[in-house]
Parts: sequence; structure tokens; C-alpha cells
Amino acid sequence: MAVEMVKISHISKAFDDFVVLDDVSLSVDHGENLVVFGKSGTGKSVLLKCMVKLLVPDEGEVFIEGKNVHTLSNKELKELRKNIGFLFQSAALYDSMSVRENLAFPLIRNFYFTKKEVEAKVKRALEMVSLEHAVDKMPSELSGGMRKRIGLARSIITEPKLMLYDEPTTGLDPITTKEISRLIRDLQNQLEMTSISITHDLACAQIISDRAVVLDKGKIKYEGSLKELTASTDPFLHDFFTSDTKED
Repeated sequence: MAVEMVKISHISKAFDDFVVLDDVSLSVDHGENLVVFGKSGTGKSVLLKCMVKLLVPDEGEVFIEGKNVHTLSNKELKELRKNIGFLFQSAALYDSMSVRENLAFPLIRNFYFTKKEVEAKVKRALEMVSLEHAVDKMPSELSGGMRKRIGLARSIITEPKLMLYDEPTTGLDPITTKEISRLIRDLQNQLEMTSISITHDLACAQIISDRAVVLDKGKIKYEGSLKELTASTDPFLHDFFTSDTKED
């Protein structure tokens, strides 16, 4: 029997009169890779932020491993977030820090590892993304694909149980997109992580997804395997998957 990692129950969120999420409910099982599609402004990024309490929904609840995220104390929320990795569109590297320092930062800030343990974890994370040689480089010296790999390494260095990806392949060429997507899938298998990925990139989704949902006007309108959604004769889905969808 599948065990839920994430349960989102009747989440709604509006900014002034603009409703971004409208009674959204979904669940994600342990080890599952869910992809969330949707046009610009349909609430994809807002949904991720509500999940980790970067935003507070107007209504509804979010449970991660059975814990109600929005009733946790600050201390409890900090502990929960230690088990969650987040890869932003830009990779969100600190430009003033070397690759080594960027990767060490979440370990030093949130945990109590020795210097030797931190070095070992940095080395292992870079090996997993095949960038050991870049350990002393600055972000400005890295290509877009390398920055994305380093961002991914920093996200998984704490070996999170849950990974949240916000447009993980934005701005990358088709070959690098496939490389990063395969790397995401391989790392999730190695670390036995659960993931939720926002993307408009069908090539990426085809590699990483177990299941997909499509948000439209703040609601989940469609859910199923990617193969089912892309093969659907539904006019909205046909137009969505045969046109260039825009990013948030």
C-alpha cells in the first residue's frame, strides 16, 4: 500500500482580487515523481511556496509526512525543512561564494557536522553531478548547465526526503536539458526521494515524471500519466501540449 509523503487539502490563495489557487487538492506518494504543468499565472510556483510555508494559503491545509505544515512552530518548521530540497529556476547560487562554500552553506547553517564531515559531503555531492573539478570555481566561471548541476548538488547535499523543482531546465539547450533531467531522475532513484516538479518542458517531464497534473485557472483540471495527458483528444490538453507553454 502506497504511503503519502505530501497531502494538499483544499488549498486556496488569492492576491487581492486575483485568485491564484482555487480549492486545490492532491497527494504524492513516497518515492513518486509528480510533474505540475500550467500556463503562466496558474499558481504553480505559489503551490510550492504554500507547501513549505513561504506563503500561507487563505484556506486549506498541507501535510508533509503527516505533519500539518501550517500549524508547526518555527522550530518544528525549521526541522521539517531540513528534509526538503528546493531547486530554483536560477539555481540561486551565492555569487560571492565558491562552489565549495555554496555547497557547505546549508550544512553549516542547519546541521552540526564537523569540518571533515562537511568536506566529505561536498566531495560526494559534486561526484554525484560529475563536477568534482569545479569545487574551487566561482559561480561566474560556470556555464548555465554547470550552475544548474551545482544548484542540484547543493539541493541534495542534505539528502532530503522531498525535492521541489521550480522549472529545473529553464534556459538550457535541448542536450543540456536532457542531461539535467536524467541526472534529476538518477539522483532521485539513488537517494530514494519524492519530488514535485514545476515545468513547461515536455522533454524534461518525459524523463522525470511518474504522474502529471495540469493547473488551469487555479484548479487541477487534469491528472494522469504523461502519456495519457499528451495522447488525450481533449481540446485544452491538445493545445497545451502542442504549443509552447509559457513559464511562470
